[in-house]
Amino acid sequence: MKFTKMHGIGNDYVYVNCFKETVKDPAAVSRFVSDRHFGIGSDGLILIKPSEIADCEMDMYNLDGSRGAMCGNGIRCVAKYAYDYGIVNKTSITVATGSGIKHLDLTVENGKVSMVKVNMGSPILDAAQIPVISDTSQVINAPVEVNGALYHMTAVSMGNPHAVIFLDEIANLDLEKTGPSFENHPAFPDRVNTEFVKVLDRHTVQMRVWERGSGETLACGTGACAVAVASILNDRVDGDTPVTVRLLGGDLQIFWDRPANLIYMTGPAATVFDGEIDLSFLGE
Repeated sequence: MKFTKMHGIGNDYVYVNCFKETVKDPAAVSRFVSDRHFGIGSDGLILIKPSEIADCEMDMYNLDGSRGAMCGNGIRCVAKYAYDYGIVNKTSITVATGSGIKHLDLTVENGKVSMVKVNMGSPILDAAQIPVISDTSQVINAPVEVNGALYHMTAVSMGNPHAVIFLDEIANLDLEKTGPSFENHPAFPDRVNTEFVKVLDRHTVQMRVWERGSGETLACGTGACAVAVASILNDRVDGDTPVTVRLLGGDLQIFWDRPANLIYMTGPAATVFDGEIDLSFLGE
């Protein structure tokens, strides 16, 4: 299987051009290639496929083999791959995802995509649609008990569910212990991605993320969008300008166009290397 290793501010995936390749069991392939000792090393597998409704389709798998509906950092890399490797020859493209068609604008430097702006669609705040079990229609700054400690969370979906927790300090959090307890909390029937956020000023926040199916990652694009929305809803930042979200792997710019109710995410995408891996033992 020919592949390309790419990352968006450290959120790395193995990308396969399914215009040319066929992957029979992507869940098993994702588990294998994601292993950082015996495989390639990544947060999962993303297949770039032909689409009848968009310029291409993104089919995403987490490192545990579970299916993902959407990945903000991943879709920027899909757009870069599509342009850099000649699938498209335009700088405004569409990508079909598990959470709908996304529109992307590409910034090209020296013939290669360097930055991508993604229309991430509208944030979902309705508890039933996220889904999160609640007595209220929206979950904003609501108390939740995890491992005997009381937190206040805001629940947002950007195509996948997120629980945003504001704390005074996040550097010393034991996410290996706390993350799985949030991920598998009974309030979230589909599990949840959890962002732990420190507000730096009225335009800047810092976050760490525990992703369902992947654990702590260097970055999460949909998580950054959810954090920006939650920060505005809780009056932690100004809502009329872009929010800089600082992740372990780098920064993303998130702007919530409130009149149109659309989230725009802007950030880099990078190619690490191309390669080929033997999957014959998997039956591929």
